[in-house]
Amino acid sequence: MPSFALTTPLHDVPGISARDADALGLLGVPNVGHLVAYLPMRHEFEEAEAPISSLEPGRIVSARGEITATRVAGMGRKRRFEAVLCDDSGRLDLVWFNMAFLRDKIGPGTRLRVQGTAKQRGHLLQVANPRFEILDLEGEPGERDSRLRPIYPASERINSRAIERCVGRVLGPALEQIEDHLPEAYRRERDMPPLAESYRMMHAPESEDEVVSARRRLAYDELLLLQLGVHLKRAHLRQTLTSPALRFDGEVDAHIRERFPFALTPEQDAVLRDIAKDLSSSTPTNRLIQGDVGSGKTVVALYAMLMAVATGHQSALMAPTELLAEQHFLSISEMLEQSKVRVALLTGSTPSADRGAILAGLVAGEIDLLIGTHALLTESVRFKSLAVAIIDEQHRFGVHQRAHLRTHATSMEGSGDDPTTPHVLVMTATPIPRTLGMTLFGDLDISTIDGLPPGRTPVRTRVVGPEKRPDVYGWLRTKLDEGDQAYVVVPAIDDGGADAPMNLRRLMRDLEEGPLSGKRVAALHGRLNRDTREHVMARFRSGLIDCLVATTVIEVGVDVPNATVMVIEEADRFGLAQLHQLRGRVGRGTKPSVCVLIGEAKTDDGRRRLEVMAETTSGFVLAERDLEIRGPGELFGARQSGLPPFQVADLTRDLELLAMARRDAAAWIGRSPRLAGGGEVLVRRRLMKRYGDSLGIADVG
Repeated sequence: MPSFALTTPLHDVPGISARDADALGLLGVPNVGHLVAYLPMRHEFEEAEAPISSLEPGRIVSARGEITATRVAGMGRKRRFEAVLCDDSGRLDLVWFNMAFLRDKIGPGTRLRVQGTAKQRGHLLQVANPRFEILDLEGEPGERDSRLRPIYPASERINSRAIERCVGRVLGPALEQIEDHLPEAYRRERDMPPLAESYRMMHAPESEDEVVSARRRLAYDELLLLQLGVHLKRAHLRQTLTSPALRFDGEVDAHIRERFPFALTPEQDAVLRDIAKDLSSSTPTNRLIQGDVGSGKTVVALYAMLMAVATGHQSALMAPTELLAEQHFLSISEMLEQSKVRVALLTGSTPSADRGAILAGLVAGEIDLLIGTHALLTESVRFKSLAVAIIDEQHRFGVHQRAHLRTHATSMEGSGDDPTTPHVLVMTATPIPRTLGMTLFGDLDISTIDGLPPGRTPVRTRVVGPEKRPDVYGWLRTKLDEGDQAYVVVPAIDDGGADAPMNLRRLMRDLEEGPLSGKRVAALHGRLNRDTREHVMARFRSGLIDCLVATTVIEVGVDVPNATVMVIEEADRFGLAQLHQLRGRVGRGTKPSVCVLIGEAKTDDGRRRLEVMAETTSGFVLAERDLEIRGPGELFGARQSGLPPFQVADLTRDLELLAMARRDAAAWIGRSPRLAGGGEVLVRRRLMKRYGDSLGIADVG
């Protein structure tokens, strides 16, 4: 029996060639443990091999033999590679369409194992596009019985068969070294196999039932570890940290409401009651406010920030883009005009002299409310007394940055044995599907603002093909002539060539010379400096610009009630959430508004996205449909959430497992808030390795 550890590099494992070890290393598999954890993406039945003379047409067949002749036939792109496979009993013709490059891999004398569906061609039997494996000169002894074979994610350097052989070299000894972090009684109660046996059943299953059982255990492990991390963090936050208890009474409530230009809706009032109850306690608030586009989240956020100011503390609002931060600064400054509240804006574009003055003002307590971007996370930002931190468009930052903001703020505030931390509110206009809410935001309480403020009208959405573009801009011209304003959104700024998307510069020129000739058209995009952006937006808000041609920098935060038309070019290039956010820039006044999506979807998913946009204006419906269309991989990857993606669990089909893992984790952390028990060393170590950094729990306990 080979002697090696799970940490042994693959280069040091007998029977694994240096070439295969190098190829696996490029796939992120450097050692034995990683190889065992490199799971098949699916399993296929491999038919038993048989002599060629016994193969029957219309069946999936498997055979081995020697290539006796090859040729490339056909012309141009339709070339095909043909080969003749012979064994002692007969001949089998093989053909691979559009794969002429195989002539460099397969030639006379090459020994192959092939599998595919046999068809009769004249008096000969043929297999088209068979799966194949090149054998060494001796081949492999014995014929294979029918079996369930693992199919691994492969590369040009190493195929699935080779990976399977490498796994076979290490599996037995490796499984003996795998410790299970779940006790036997715990597993038995949930009908879960041992961890080592689960890996065996994934790599070398004896039946489909074994694959199902193994997958269930490994998916549960992924979900349980995440939920343990979420509940561990929540317990730590509530049991070991305190936040300033903010003043809340009738006088404070009335004083804050005086600053708002409109009466709040019942839905907004309900969310404010949640927030006021949270903030008036010394238990740190950790709440997600989700509301559809235009539902009035900014007012709710301002209410929370003014509760901090009324109690003699500071507050901060962090937005994902400079444009959104600037919009918040302008709208909040307008509502706080002639008040004593001191507001400042800090972004990456803030001049160094102004930045120095802002930083000094924060430390001295001379700034009550700071609005900014990621610039708020730099080490140089210090508050005198930060009580409320608000993150807007939570999905743009992710779990890690939320954790970073809290720990960063805690380091600003904390002292001695009584660490304090700000109350944290996060807001999103991208409603979160329930399954993702249970995973990404499981440590948060959730409040939802339903409905639109009074006077708002739902936006009508139309989807048209590119051939209707002249009609769209002709209609747009009539709307501008009537005094309305419009946005036109494009996916790119510059011309990138013949196949590149519609770009801002070309469209601006076409509109100014064509259908919008004589109208005031301006551009807005991320490359403009802050002063220019502010100047353009101020002119648009005041009605001095008729049509704003922009990139997705206007996706959030832009509020111009007189803008009633949104045209989105090449809409099939955008995701559902982004299209919904863009559509939310219109319909912000009392006039009827229209969103026109110009696009020609080239995929089924793209077509479904556009259809859903035309069917509903509800962001909550769209969020669930987006999860169905794109799947959780896109929505739950590291790019969106800051968390490592799941390898096995699938949120679209593992809802029951997720619910069970959530219940189990809550109960476990309820019994052991720090996972510090004698039998919890291994589960805690694996939790910290996977989620310690991304959840901000590496230092907990």
